Amino acid sequence: MQTDLKNLKTELELELQSILSYWIEKTIDTKNGGYIGQIDYNNITNYEAEKGSVLNARLLWTFSAAYKISKNKEHLDTAKRAFEYFSEHFYDSEFGGVFWSVHYDGTPKDTKNQIYALAFAIYGLSEYYSVSKDEEALKMAIALYQKIQEHSYDTKNGGYLEAFTREWQPIADLRLSEKDANEKKTMNTHLHIVEGYASLYTVWKDESLRKVIVELLETIEKYFINTETGHLNLFFDENWVEKKDVISYGHDIEAAWLLLQCAEISEDPKLIVNYKKHAIQIADVTREGLDSDGGLWYEYNLETFELIPEKHWWPQAELMIGYFTAWQLSGKQEYLDIVFKNWDFTKKHIIDKENGEWFWGINSDYSTMKKDKAGFWKCPYHNGRACIELIHRI
Repeated sequence: MQTDLKNLKTELELELQSILSYWIEKTIDTKNGGYIGQIDYNNITNYEAEKGSVLNARLLWTFSAAYKISKNKEHLDTAKRAFEYFSEHFYDSEFGGVFWSVHYDGTPKDTKNQIYALAFAIYGLSEYYSVSKDEEALKMAIALYQKIQEHSYDTKNGGYLEAFTREWQPIADLRLSEKDANEKKTMNTHLHIVEGYASLYTVWKDESLRKVIVELLETIEKYFINTETGHLNLFFDENWVEKKDVISYGHDIEAAWLLLQCAEISEDPKLIVNYKKHAIQIADVTREGLDSDGGLWYEYNLETFELIPEKHWWPQAELMIGYFTAWQLSGKQEYLDIVFKNWDFTKKHIIDKENGEWFWGINSDYSTMKKDKAGFWKCPYHNGRACIELIHRI
């Protein structure tokens, strides 16, 4: 087993370097600044695509986190480029928020405050501060945290509301993307708020922030973790009335390890115990989405009782961390075997050996999905983080 783990670590180190090299070589926008908004599945670059705040915040996080392992100055320089572009073009210094997107030339396009984007900004800025010690990054992260608490926190029912206008007024369309339910509270946003807040707490030991993290984890445990099924409840209205939608295997297994990490950062003994149990239970039920080839299916539709027959890149990345965590907690070899099998699947079907990076995913017949290689929702955060986390853990 030690040999297998050593080989896995070596392969992940090489893959991390490959992913980072792709983004440095292919996506830096030398014409307009920042990073190119889209490279499609044919590897054709669209220099005039809109640029998303989530992509840029995730690039900031990925290159900052990778620098801790690589100590490669090019990675720190790339993170600095992301920070400078983000602070100049995405951060709203007038109203204190984050633009959802900008035009290719950096001028504002969609100016709504999607709390998900603010959460990722905090995540990226905190990680960047940890390697750069740039006080502006920390100040910006704290300011965004305060804006979320001021406007998004539901003082009546608890939890966080999804989205607002640039001026922090109510907004009709709350969705992250067209596939999402238009509801006021979502698992996805709460997961990434606590991820951002926990990251901020590692560099800014503010006791009120720690208490907010504890409350958030308690809220997630109360509403979003279904202890009967082990899966996550995804969508609610402001009064915590659930809207049934899908089982998202990728979000399940991502939450399994990530929420435990946040609990450990909070240093709350009860939450750590609880989230260790959740991590195992969620890993166990996520097996429902495992195929015999080692890949993880995308989603299961609870209305039609049908599997969505696609295997996307990011659930594979989250699976590796989630099941590695389950193995660390339990010592059971079966969890580690799932990691090895999934990595074999990923190498065979998801990694683009010819052009670099990972494909969006594959269909049930193993044909490649014709979606972005780099873009609004396609970035090096999930696969880069899987490499980083497992390298650390091994």
